[in-house]
Amino acid sequence: AGGVPRLVETGDLRGFLHCHTSFSDGSSSIEELALACRSAGYSYLGITDHSSSAAYAGGLRVDDLPRQWAEVDAVNGRVDGIRVLKGIEVDILPDGRLDYSDEILSGFDFVIASIHNHLTMEQPEMTARMLRAMESPWPTIIGHPTGRLLLARNAYPLDLDAIFAAAAERGIAMEINADPHRLDLDWRVLGRARQAGVTISIGADAHSAASIDHVELGVGIARKAGLGPEDVLNTHSLEDFMAFVRARRS
Repeated sequence: AGGVPRLVETGDLRGFLHCHTSFSDGSSSIEELALACRSAGYSYLGITDHSSSAAYAGGLRVDDLPRQWAEVDAVNGRVDGIRVLKGIEVDILPDGRLDYSDEILSGFDFVIASIHNHLTMEQPEMTARMLRAMESPWPTIIGHPTGRLLLARNAYPLDLDAIFAAAAERGIAMEINADPHRLDLDWRVLGRARQAGVTISIGADAHSAASIDHVELGVGIARKAGLGPEDVLNTHSLEDFMAFVRARRS
């Protein structure tokens, strides 16, 4: 009778977002990831290595960026059928500032902002930290928003309703991180995000070409929460994805 919604499927995804290369803590090159994603049917790929404060993960110093960006340009020049975007997973610092300056962040095609340290802050402080980061015009996506590691670390305390309201107002996407150790956001809170008007991004957090299939776990979480293709940012074309980025920055 037409009462069952059409749920998002892996084949709906056109962009592969959130992955790490050998420039930080990944094991594959930019070209290896581009070829693997093209073979999997994606039309664009967002490279998001770590920023400088994530030294434990080989975070990119400012003077590393020209070399990486030149490699992205070179891959785009010799690999047809997929567009590689210059992204970054920038750390949200304890006071809510972002790890790079505005001038540096303006050079990326898009930005994922994530918390990786000082995870024992109380809920008011952690919420304020996230909200301050979201005041910046640069984050396109908030990565693994609650920081949980399954069977290893609980989510840090956040006022998710305040976060979702800010994300909807400011046009920031919230990630379903498909790393099997994370699966964050949890499917049980995605309904609240959707009700608040938040756009959801599905990111594999892949650290090699072999782990791009993690994205299927994120799609499973989205389906469990009842999300359709229209709810997910990277079902959009490259042109529409970049329009989302521009709207956020303006």
